[in-house]
Amino acid sequence: MRRFEYARPSTLAEAVALLAQEGERAKVLAGGTDLLIRLRDRTLGPAVVVDIKRIPEIAPAITQDGALVRISAGTTMTTLVESDLLRRSFPALVEAARYVGSVQIRNRATLAGNQCNASPAADTATPLLVYGAVVVATGSGGERRISLDEFFVRSGVTTLEVGELVTAIELPLPSGARRSAFQRRTRRRGHDLASVTVSVVLADDGVRLAYGSLGPRPRLIVGGPGSAEELLERAVSEASPSPTSMRAGPEYRLAMLRVLGKRAIEAAA
Repeated sequence: MRRFEYARPSTLAEAVALLAQEGERAKVLAGGTDLLIRLRDRTLGPAVVVDIKRIPEIAPAITQDGALVRISAGTTMTTLVESDLLRRSFPALVEAARYVGSVQIRNRATLAGNQCNASPAADTATPLLVYGAVVVATGSGGERRISLDEFFVRSGVTTLEVGELVTAIELPLPSGARRSAFQRRTRRRGHDLASVTVSVVLADDGVRLAYGSLGPRPRLIVGGPGSAEELLERAVSEASPSPTSMRAGPEYRLAMLRVLGKRAIEAAA
């Protein structure tokens, strides 16, 4: 592990100022389940690690304000799984959170960090996409909201600007009836990364389907009422799984996308 400075700001303003000052030389520590591994294997060598866990606005919290649910950036996977509010209104997200790593990892890993890591195989990305999640980011220029579908660029890359810090993820509550499901395929049981992930929402006003681990980023497809099967076929035709992946070959992943997509649609229905 290379040497680095460690900073633990106690306010959001202090953290934002430090990130703006250090720019790309700084890395944020929340759960640390990805960062610490990369520090140890030296694939990352930041000049300063900024620990945000003491910032009040980022402390673990799931709150509802009218038709909006806000999940703070410090909220762990375990907290998601234990939330009655999320189990009622966002069951596919809770199901996905159950699969993240091991118990120990879920106790540390944060939902916001899982998105900032921008892995195409991130379990929680596809349910957040079909639920219309928005990322709340704060920087020296103030606060802005980014649709999660616009947040992802490719593996490890997001539209988060240098000096910005994700403070929360927001989810709109449905205005009418909605049914949803999450499906996942791995090489083996346990905390292996997914070879395919699929989430689907069936609602009166339309269908939303998202898939992951089949290209450089998780993808969302939206259609009208009753278009679930059509969206699934479109997903299979558009997916571009890597031919060099160690977890599964392209043909297998595409076949499993169709199988898991059908299972998700049936489970949601």
